[in-house]
Amino acid sequence: MTIRHIVMWTLAAEDAATKASHTAEISSRLGALVGVIEEIQTLTVSANVAYPEQNSDVVLVADYADLDALERYQKHPAHVEAAGHIRALVASRASIDVPL
Repeated sequence: MTIRHIVMWTLAAEDAATKASHTAEISSRLGALVGVIEEIQTLTVSANVAYPEQNSDVVLVADYADLDALERYQKHPAHVEAAGHIRALVASRASIDVPL
């Protein structure tokens, strides 16, 4: 059963320029994992474009073959490193994993 992993972040920065820079950094770091972590089937990072006062700033949508593949991705050293950098940029995080 394919698993879709969705993560939403609200960035700690408050000004638009810094938010844009941090969004680009998050996208670059996570995009670089494609081809490095074989469990990633698809991965997209996008910035919010509407209702910034109530929506998260950045979203990750990624697909994995199953829960075991998602778990291997979570523990992979390249993901752990990227996640550490991302944590330093965000004020809050929410996630959900759903079957497709």
